[in-house]
Amino acid sequence: MVTYKIEKQYFTNVTPHQREAMLTDFDVDDNGDIIIPYEHKGYSVNNLRINYREDVKAISMFSGAGGLDIGAQLAGVKVLSSLDIFEDSVETLRRNAFFKDTIHEVGDITQLNGRHYKELLEKEKPEKLIIIGGPPCQPFSKAGYWVTNEKRNSSEDPRNLIVPYFKIIEDLQPDGFVLENVESIMHPSNKAAVDTIYDNMSRLGYKCSVLKINAAEHGIPQKRKRVFFLASKKEINANLTQTHGSDKEILRNPNLLHYERVIDWIGKFDATDYCGEEKLAAEGKWKHELTCIPFGKNYISLSERERHPNPVFVAGKRYWSSLLKLHPFLPSWTIIASPGHWEGPFHWKNRRLNIRELAAIQTFPDDYVFYGSTYSQHKQIGNAVPPLLAKKVVEELCKWI
Repeated sequence: MVTYKIEKQYFTNVTPHQREAMLTDFDVDDNGDIIIPYEHKGYSVNNLRINYREDVKAISMFSGAGGLDIGAQLAGVKVLSSLDIFEDSVETLRRNAFFKDTIHEVGDITQLNGRHYKELLEKEKPEKLIIIGGPPCQPFSKAGYWVTNEKRNSSEDPRNLIVPYFKIIEDLQPDGFVLENVESIMHPSNKAAVDTIYDNMSRLGYKCSVLKINAAEHGIPQKRKRVFFLASKKEINANLTQTHGSDKEILRNPNLLHYERVIDWIGKFDATDYCGEEKLAAEGKWKHELTCIPFGKNYISLSERERHPNPVFVAGKRYWSSLLKLHPFLPSWTIIASPGHWEGPFHWKNRRLNIRELAAIQTFPDDYVFYGSTYSQHKQIGNAVPPLLAKKVVEELCKWI
């Protein structure tokens, strides 16, 4: 255990009744500072020796920064090849020794077919092959709901790469595969896309289980809802049992562990050594207002609804994530690829999160190297599947192939 301090200067501007309620969660020293014992829960991979399974190997598509790929290899499934259209993402993978035995390619899946992997598969001769990937999710994101249904058609969006993904699956005929996407792909507006998934699975002879997952319920320090289509040539009844929950859930199910505390994953990285030249100061129109938000709250704290003496905002008139601030004892909210200027989560010290903090919230390894500008690295991290969740998903798939 080490000790973390939040100096009182970071919450002095919180209005008295909200500050009093907030501080009931913490131990406060004689100076009025918050003192938190915590245990760092990060891990490293670049010097890790994996005993790979002899029977299953993987090919990765839409690999990005490697969230699914890290998870697969932690599950003992060697990733033979990765593919992404963005050069920064591919360079990220190349810079990590964890993937020294993987072929990393910059490429457009729409320009490839199964013959591209013929020589590799003949060399490796996997007893069983799985394909892992998450076709880009922008057409199915909740942000798209601001566009009327008359104007949007996710099945025709050029970013919808589900069909090319299935073309590779058809060519390679893997024993199973993972198709990951945002939770909102299941919204009725996206029925055509989901029908495309099911139709192609049926046509190619695959059985499917759909896992609707909140990452926080599986030991990830982040509330992040995603959908995983797990497919196999055999009968499949895949499931991930919830392992973590809230106090109320634990009362109903004592076998659950408490949600991960984000402090145990990012506390270590609140130091100048980890910030580099990143610009983390929250500057601009709402700079002062951010300092007035209690931990774990958002802009609504500065509204009449929350009995603020000088309301600045009207509840329900802004994005829910506006001025959203982390609470050290709770999971983070979803880390996204390209947040708006005042879109959280922000650090409880009234600043933006640094790259190492963002990566840790996604459960990337502490020693994982990201390549590119700060914006590029943030985007890579925000688009990824949390590696420790990916590990569980791949392990589950391997039971059914």
